Amino acid sequence: MHTVRFLDYVPWAVAVHPGVMSHEELAAELIARMERDQEVRARIGAGPITDEVAERMRAVDDENTRWLTAVLDRHGWPRRSQVGEHAAHAASLLAQHADDHPEVQRRCLGLLEEAVRDREADPAYLAYLTDRVLRADGKPQLYGTQFWREPGGGGQLTPQPIADPANLDERRRSVGLPPFAEYERQMRLL
Repeated sequence: MHTVRFLDYVPWAVAVHPGVMSHEELAAELIARMERDQEVRARIGAGPITDEVAERMRAVDDENTRWLTAVLDRHGWPRRSQVGEHAAHAASLLAQHADDHPEVQRRCLGLLEEAVRDREADPAYLAYLTDRVLRADGKPQLYGTQFWREPGGGGQLTPQPIADPANLDERRRSVGLPPFAEYERQMRLL
């Protein structure tokens, strides 16, 4: 059964209900979920994504998205004054990886915009999520944060379409991201 297999992957998934969490517990759970998210993604490597890794990644992302949605309903966006910078980063990463739930990503985008305006979140987090949402809508990204591999999953990572490339570095600088050439060089090493 799918649930049993999923719980085999992430036994902590049902350990904490977001409705009864202190800010410290929320921070710890955000970080634990981000670590699981990154652990699954570390298995990708430079080659194509195997069906097993894709299934695990989807299961982790789906569970994290359900959990994050409940957190948003109960607590709103996890702000850095509440959960700390590391956990605030974790929340943004979970939102980015909610690709199978674009309505949740759009909701997170609005809440994250407010948090950035209130200086409660890093503008770079907003840039990454903005690009994710734009690409999901079939539009070019603004900050050049999203890359993909050529069809078949092999080959070099290349940037997804970018709007107004002439002003890309200015937009990146405005949110604290390094110049695109530097970022692209790092991405191609993956």
